[in-house]
Amino acid sequence: MRLHDTMTGGVRDFVPITPGHVSIYLCGATVQGLPHIGHVRSGVAFDVLRRWLMAKGYDVAFIRNVTDIDDKILTKAADADRPWWEWAATYERAFTAAYDALGVLPPSAEPRATGHITQMVELIERLIDRGHAYASGGDVYFDVLSQPEYGKLSGHRIDDVHQGEGVASGKRDQRDFTLWKGAKPGEPSWPTPWGRGRPGWHTECVAMCEAYLGAEFDIHAGGMDLVFPHHENEIAQAEAAGDRFARYWLHNGWVTMGGEKMSKSLGNVLAIPAVLQRVRAAELRYYLGSAHYRSMLEFSEAALADAARGYTGIEDFLHRVQHRVGAVAPGQWTPAFAAALDDDLAVPAALAEVHAARAEGNRALDAGDHDAALAQAESIRAMLGILGADPLDERWQSKDETSAALRAVEVLVAAEIQRREDARARKDWAEADAIRDRLKEAGIEVTDTADGPQWSLLDGYTK
Repeated sequence: MRLHDTMTGGVRDFVPITPGHVSIYLCGATVQGLPHIGHVRSGVAFDVLRRWLMAKGYDVAFIRNVTDIDDKILTKAADADRPWWEWAATYERAFTAAYDALGVLPPSAEPRATGHITQMVELIERLIDRGHAYASGGDVYFDVLSQPEYGKLSGHRIDDVHQGEGVASGKRDQRDFTLWKGAKPGEPSWPTPWGRGRPGWHTECVAMCEAYLGAEFDIHAGGMDLVFPHHENEIAQAEAAGDRFARYWLHNGWVTMGGEKMSKSLGNVLAIPAVLQRVRAAELRYYLGSAHYRSMLEFSEAALADAARGYTGIEDFLHRVQHRVGAVAPGQWTPAFAAALDDDLAVPAALAEVHAARAEGNRALDAGDHDAALAQAESIRAMLGILGADPLDERWQSKDETSAALRAVEVLVAAEIQRREDARARKDWAEADAIRDRLKEAGIEVTDTADGPQWSLLDGYTK
């Protein structure tokens, strides 16, 4: 397996530290508001990585953090006249619901920043003791110039570094970044050797990475917008503390609209609950996971609708095979599918294998070759299972109202068709025609074929 490592700037062989085990840390949400599709693309992309590693036999430790203390959280909670902790908890639940709706596997652990203050304080103390950080007026800063390799992940030259923190009088150099913020009136704070305060953003992830995965682990993942300053500053702290930290750095591309990154500040946000009013959860999952994880995904209603139609076409084929042949169990993915995912998670090439199997399976059905059609359907289930979008997976069947409605229709229509078949066997043509007419009036067309009667809805769903 080969993965694109942001640190080296190229694709390289993936070799885990411990044979048979992979450790992954994914920078999760800052829970300041409702999740939009740009937020959850990262969750979907690295869920595919996790599923593929598990399918290859690895034991995967997958950590995804929650940033539940942050300037934006405090500001928005104050504007709404709500407690900061309630605000954070409310939107943490919203993110969890969004991940669950899209079939993202729960992480092995989901640590919150506020639950790891002790580890952060210990890390900062190590940095001060080693001469890489300093306290000033209740704040603590990291000395960027103390790290000769600073900028090696992002490629930033030290003379061009801007932390985006504004001017701070306590800094020795404005390129330094904040590890700990001194307490301000009305803000939450915790006791430390430097006085009460709260953590800086970049410190929390280093502390949580090492608390759960150790001083060296396999993969650190997140959105490409985190390369600088967040991930660059994580590396600086970890290495200054004497730790090796992540061996591979993976970053997913943005979801864009009109060429711009989807963000609340641009006002072009598409919240998950709103999108799920227009397409099913499985279809949105399929859409978000269909592009290569490192590419930009330009959102449009037309692209979303095209993805939904593509997914429905695969779903329809699997239902046809179920009806004509019988139960479809997950089978084996194709060698080309495996090769695609081993090549830096090339999902577009992997999906090409899914659609090729569907086309071959439809041809087999039309020719009456049920064994061949079943084999293709089983392969499709295996491949889409790795991508987290298997239409016949129980999680979609139980939570998707459309699928539930179709299953109810299947039961009722099957009973009516059986009554029609019984009437035909008795040569009661009037009763058989009456049943067929009632079904047609309900928008269900029955076609007699060599495989027996088949029915379809006016929207194209076929059984």
